[in-house]
Amino acid sequence: MIFGYARVSTQDQNLDLQIDDLKRSGCARIFREKISSVKERPELLKLLDTVREGDTIVVWKLDRLGRSLKDLIGLINEFQERKVGFKSLNDAIDTTTAQGRLIFNIFASLAEFERDMIRERTKAGLSAARARGRMGGKPKGLSKEARSKAYAAKALYDKQDKTAQEIGNILGISRATVYRYLKEVS
Repeated sequence: MIFGYARVSTQDQNLDLQIDDLKRSGCARIFREKISSVKERPELLKLLDTVREGDTIVVWKLDRLGRSLKDLIGLINEFQERKVGFKSLNDAIDTTTAQGRLIFNIFASLAEFERDMIRERTKAGLSAARARGRMGGKPKGLSKEARSKAYAAKALYDKQDKTAQEIGNILGISRATVYRYLKEVS
C-alpha cells in the first residue's frame, strides 16, 4: 500500500498542493499534519504505526518528513529496516529502486562525513585553546559577587538567630543557594 505524508508548519499554511501531488502519485491514504517539525508529530507517529513490510511512504519534499538531515536519515534507515519503501516527489529519491537507494546512501554518507568533520574541527579547536592555556566549561567556584554573598550568609548563619530562608530573603537568594554557599565557604 502507498501512504502519503503531508505537513505544513502553521495552521495558516495550506496542504492542498502536497495533497494533490500525493494523490496523483497513487497514495491510498494520506496523513496530514499542520504542526512545526520541532514538536511531536502525532500523524507521523500514526503513519509509522500503520505501515507494514512492502508498503511505501511518499512525501512531497524531504523537508516535510525530517526535522534535520540526521532525523531524516534515521527515519529512512528505519523504513529500510522494516522493508518499507520511501519516495520524495520533488527530490528524486525513491528507495524502492536501486538508483534511489544509492542516492540516499550517498546523502547519508555525506551527512556522516560532515558530522565527523565538525567533531574533528571541534577537537582541534579545543586542543589549540588548551595549548594557549584556555580551558573550556563553566568556571569553578563562585564569582566575586556570589562569594561575598556566601560570606555574608555564613556570618548570618553563625549567629544562629535567623533561618536559612530568612537569610536567603535578606540576601535575595533561595534557601537552597544559602546551603550551597555555606558548603562553599566552610
